[in-house]
Amino acid sequence: MSFRATHELHNRRAGRNIGLAVVLIGFIGIIFGLTVAKVTGGNVMQGFDHAPRASVLPQDPAPAAAQSPAQPQGAPVQGD
Repeated sequence: MSFRATHELHNRRAGRNIGLAVVLIGFIGIIFGLTVAKVTGGNVMQGFDHAPRASVLPQDPAPAAAQSPAQPQGAPVQGD
């Protein structure tokens, strides 16, 4: 039983498939590299988990001691 020689069309397809594989591996490498750089950047990374956290809330410009003790924090001011 003898095998026939591969056709020229198969050789071209193999070349395109190898080229596509190289491009996809390069893309995956770039994404992986960016992920590693982001993770090892040292910044605190916090995901969105549908719960408010004090660390991600904006800072209050007025210190808490400047507010009157009779007025609860966050209550609307009346009379102005």
